[in-house]
Amino acid sequence: MRLENRKIIVSGGPTREWIDPVRYISNASSGKMGVAIADAAYNRCINTVFIHGPVEHSVIANKPYQCIGVETTVDMLEAIQQELSPNTILIMAAAPADYAPVHKSPVKIKKNNDTLTIALKRNPDILKSIANMRKENKQLSDVTLIGFAAETTNIMQYGKTKLVEKELAMICINDVSGTDSGFGSDYNEVTIMLANEETIHLHKMTKKEVAENILQIIETMV
Repeated sequence: MRLENRKIIVSGGPTREWIDPVRYISNASSGKMGVAIADAAYNRCINTVFIHGPVEHSVIANKPYQCIGVETTVDMLEAIQQELSPNTILIMAAAPADYAPVHKSPVKIKKNNDTLTIALKRNPDILKSIANMRKENKQLSDVTLIGFAAETTNIMQYGKTKLVEKELAMICINDVSGTDSGFGSDYNEVTIMLANEETIHLHKMTKKEVAENILQIIETMV
């Protein structure tokens, strides 16, 4: 099915959860996979929005679609909620932080002790939150949710669990434990699992090629 009459929201990059004014919790996501998907989406649907965490400016420079920068996981959730509308496809390629400090110190924490304990609280799960919105708001019942699972062990098992628990139409599962694909790389190797648990393996290829494959599969689903 053609996507030109849909709205596509793509998320990408990491989020940051600040410990004090100079330190934060984050991860190695570069945003490159999200940008590649947004590029492929825009070629099919002019109403494409890219919501991203802190990434290098060169990654998003001169893009023809709207780019919305956010900082924290809560910021990303709120930005997605603001952009969400009926007939939307949300492709959640970002790697939001799962936890945030309970308290952010207003001043830099000094290294006075040999150990430091930081209390963390769980961040909201963005896809679960949107899935709940979809159930509570009939106008959003046709929203399609696509997820990513960046794993290092038991990748298919964890991916399947996320697919079911978050009520996704599709999940893209990748092993980020290596150095030649995944975070920070221009390449990726992904196994796509559909809601019926059918799997499609994409061998190592550029993230642009992975993105094209993902959009082609979405076109057959929606």
